[in-house]
Amino acid sequence: MDQPFSLEGIRAAITGGTSGLGLALVDELSARGARVAFVARDAGRVASVAGERPYATGFAADVSRKDDIYPLAMQITGVLGGVDVLVNNASSLGPVPLALLGDTDCEDLEVAIATNLLGPFRLTKALLGALAAAARERGGAIVLNVSSDAAVEPYPTWGAYGATKAALRHMSRIWDEELRADRIRVLSLDPGDMNTPFHALAVPDADIATLKRPADAAREFADAIASTLEEMRHLPVKGEM
Repeated sequence: MDQPFSLEGIRAAITGGTSGLGLALVDELSARGARVAFVARDAGRVASVAGERPYATGFAADVSRKDDIYPLAMQITGVLGGVDVLVNNASSLGPVPLALLGDTDCEDLEVAIATNLLGPFRLTKALLGALAAAARERGGAIVLNVSSDAAVEPYPTWGAYGATKAALRHMSRIWDEELRADRIRVLSLDPGDMNTPFHALAVPDADIATLKRPADAAREFADAIASTLEEMRHLPVKGEM
């Protein structure tokens, strides 16, 4: 097997980090040498995951809450000493069980917007100074927004989730264009359908044999992060020929 790309010394923050893809990313990035801080809403679960993983630091916060964002950003930069990689992974389905848009309560859509779009926007903005400093000092920085095929395909009953993920996907593309000259890349990646508690909540009767393992998706994401950072480090510095 090929050796995985190293992330030695990279400082990474991951939201939704106590289950599914987020937890798999905590383990994968840490195994490659990254220093990791993770975030989730459930303080008990954060403490449990952190207790089993002394190589990672956990924070209890809700990215859908505006008042949680700036204290969280300060905690992340304080414990890591900066941020090279931000993974916006925390997500909300909206109504559970999934519902047609016409049957979706406004409050459920508001939760999906706050979690899937405003949360990543606010946290990225709050950490933008740290990301820019990392880009200047180390050659590049990355924001990875976790997307979904529901951001592209109009699946019935996935309206709240799909619409907000579509907005996140396009926001990522715009921010990537705006920040690329500063050596900050904003990626939007779809991990595929995975065997996670989140997917089970959405599709309780899914055949898990057809679903991807979160660890496999985490390896793919870690490879994308590492290769993008390496690519940026070989770009000429702004103002140089």
